[in-house]
Amino acid sequence: MKSRVRIAGLGTALPARVVASSQIEQELGLPDGWCERTTGVRERRRAISETTLSMAADAANAAIQAAGNVPSIDLIIGASSAPQQAIPCTAALLQRALGLENGRSFCLDVNATCLSFLVAVDLAAKWISSGASQSALIFSSETTRQSLNPAESESFSLIGDGAAAAVLVAAGSSESELVYAQWATHSSGADLTQFLGAGTLHHPNDPATTAEMNLFSMQGRSIFRVAARELPPFLDTFFGSSGWQRSDVDVVIPHQASRIGLELLTARCGFREEQVFSNLATRGNCVAASIPLALSEAVAAGRVQRGDRVLLLGTGAGFSMGALALTY
Repeated sequence: MKSRVRIAGLGTALPARVVASSQIEQELGLPDGWCERTTGVRERRRAISETTLSMAADAANAAIQAAGNVPSIDLIIGASSAPQQAIPCTAALLQRALGLENGRSFCLDVNATCLSFLVAVDLAAKWISSGASQSALIFSSETTRQSLNPAESESFSLIGDGAAAAVLVAAGSSESELVYAQWATHSSGADLTQFLGAGTLHHPNDPATTAEMNLFSMQGRSIFRVAARELPPFLDTFFGSSGWQRSDVDVVIPHQASRIGLELLTARCGFREEQVFSNLATRGNCVAASIPLALSEAVAAGRVQRGDRVLLLGTGAGFSMGALALTY
């Protein structure tokens, strides 16, 4: 179902520290050039003093300023792979950090790992289209420094930190709209991307919880094999139902999963190289912030302009897939 909504403003925030691949190669004892050859990442940002909440606030303020004169925000959705703390939701903490009026907005978090922003946009669009909300603020913010496992060289060098936010409003007289969204999960791949700790099964206070359980784990090559098998037919179904053809898409904004993940889009998914936007080389895989950060940078660079047909596309832990077609 189409939703007549418009992304009125976008904002980003990045940690100050830039970590070159050569630094990681030296730290982990890897050959020169290994990181970029393996992951496609030349440099990434890593948070030191920045927090999930502080970067979310910076990105949100930028998005609100870019949106200009829009209705007061009455819906805030956090869309990250990990919250600032377990309770309350990070969105509630952000309402307070931004100094927004108590009780004016409803706050919640959603977590679909790397697809969280797409899910939040789809949810907010439905609220706005139904009249339940006038203006929504969505943010994805990721800080991973304490979660990465140096024993897993690929994920350790692939992941970066960052945040992005968007303000959504009713489209009004513009041609902007959310055209179609599609989702699927293949839980046979659920064990390929894991963070065992911090939940109720392996609670931090449980003496049986090991330090390794509190580190991120990803089987990159196995995930790629599942994506290579499942993503092409998923997209065939998507284009069969959306009313768009691949050739209609002006810009594909994919999750910056990895070098081989991006190459899959042109090698097996039917997109032309010039359709696909990538900031992987300088940002890395920023988990849930990956797609909104890439969208923001594509807009800032003039790659995405008003009226363009944009496909937001990604995969996430689960193993899940999501695609969202919108007229920007």
